[in-house]
Amino acid sequence: MKPEFSEDFRHDFQTLLEWRRDVRRFRTDPVPPETLDRLLHLADLAPSVGNSQPWRIVLVESAGNRDKVIETFEAENEAAAQSYADEKAKLYRQLKLAGLKEAPVHLAIFSDENPEQGHGLGRSTMHETLAYSTVSMIHTFWLAARTEGIGMGWVSILDPEKVCRILQVDDTWRLVAYLCVGFPEEEHIEPELERTGWQSRSPLETRLFRR
Repeated sequence: MKPEFSEDFRHDFQTLLEWRRDVRRFRTDPVPPETLDRLLHLADLAPSVGNSQPWRIVLVESAGNRDKVIETFEAENEAAAQSYADEKAKLYRQLKLAGLKEAPVHLAIFSDENPEQGHGLGRSTMHETLAYSTVSMIHTFWLAARTEGIGMGWVSILDPEKVCRILQVDDTWRLVAYLCVGFPEEEHIEPELERTGWQSRSPLETRLFRR
């Protein structure tokens, strides 16, 4: 039967999008395993090119592996800080850009660059659609997590090759995201980068073009 989405549902969906935040400040409370499993199954419903489902999800549980990931984050974060000058450099160093030490769940998300599933459909001219499909799965997970009161932080200040070596993944896997997952320490509708004065969101009209 075709579903009917009510006005209340559409309102709640808008609220979900507005309150989806990149979380960096987590409580250390564990995420129940059954909740995480449910969220991952919901994320697995995401669309993918040729129905290839190229995402590969690594649950990083080893304390040693987590420490190594934190080390590469700290090294890359310092390098990034040195690329700024004056007040911007000072502000950058004040930003909290990851919750790697506090988040109870670490997920490394990879995209298989040559999956057998899908038989190559739809990606011969735009191979990057495999990674785009994996991003779609990540965003689906992000929204599903928010409905459970769980936050997610996407850590991109990492050396992807080092992360691949740390986690000993297949050579055909490309790191797309490293995710911190857990219950937020605090709730804000405004993005943290806006609250800290780094960058405000611009109106849609600045990104909408007609041809």
